[in-house]
Amino acid sequence: MSKYQFETVKVDIIDKVAHVQLNRPKQLNSFNAALIHDVRAAFEALAVDSDIVAVVLSGSGRMFTAGLDLKSNSIANGPDQTLDCARLTYRKRDHLANFQAAFTAIEKCDKPVIAAIHNACIGAGVDMTTACDIRYCSKDAYFCVKEVDVGLAADVGTLQRLPKVIGNQSLVRELCFTARNLPADEALQHGLVSRVLDTKEQLIDEALKLAALIASKSPVAVIGTKHNLIYSRDHSVPESLNYQLTWSSAMLNTEDIPKAVMGFMQKKPAQFSKL
Repeated sequence: MSKYQFETVKVDIIDKVAHVQLNRPKQLNSFNAALIHDVRAAFEALAVDSDIVAVVLSGSGRMFTAGLDLKSNSIANGPDQTLDCARLTYRKRDHLANFQAAFTAIEKCDKPVIAAIHNACIGAGVDMTTACDIRYCSKDAYFCVKEVDVGLAADVGTLQRLPKVIGNQSLVRELCFTARNLPADEALQHGLVSRVLDTKEQLIDEALKLAALIASKSPVAVIGTKHNLIYSRDHSVPESLNYQLTWSSAMLNTEDIPKAVMGFMQKKPAQFSKL
């Protein structure tokens, strides 16, 4: 039996690649408490699994995700009048911190994560996919920062990560202020996704192929690359270069470099040890 057993997330292991699927298709993969918990648990487990080098994240059923499950969330009912303001605020803060942590676990997972997005990616789906390293989508995909339409500002990652993903401040504000749909071709144009495939089947196939290619590389090199890209995003160039000095001074001692060079010279794939 796989060690990855969850109520609302399915995890398949294919050699060095993990395929994580949001698995509430009848509820359009909307986020309830169980799905939030399972996403966090899955990626925290994958982060320490030395057998895994790359991850694909997709959604089962007819769409990637419809966002927050409003039927199961008390937010739709308004504030709990039985609690005073301080206690209510404390509990909401704890809930939001847990929700944020579920998607931050994707970013903190030191294996590259490829989001494979089909059909709708709404609300929390945008929060989640902006925490991924690479995004592919099908041509029927669209993205919607929906929160403003339900009376709140996006609060679990979109406002922090989306501006750094696409780099177009005007477009980011347009999407977040209006909740309009961003179709696949426009998402590709602005760099939110790097490929658009015709069908969901082609999308998953290409995402898995990409993950397998990444997984064939040195895990020391792959993990170091992700770690330093994220560090550099959040720090200045001089700070990041200085950090890279310390990182590489240790990691250049790896056995993977001579293995990779030998494989290149012999024109055959190098075989690397797991971390």
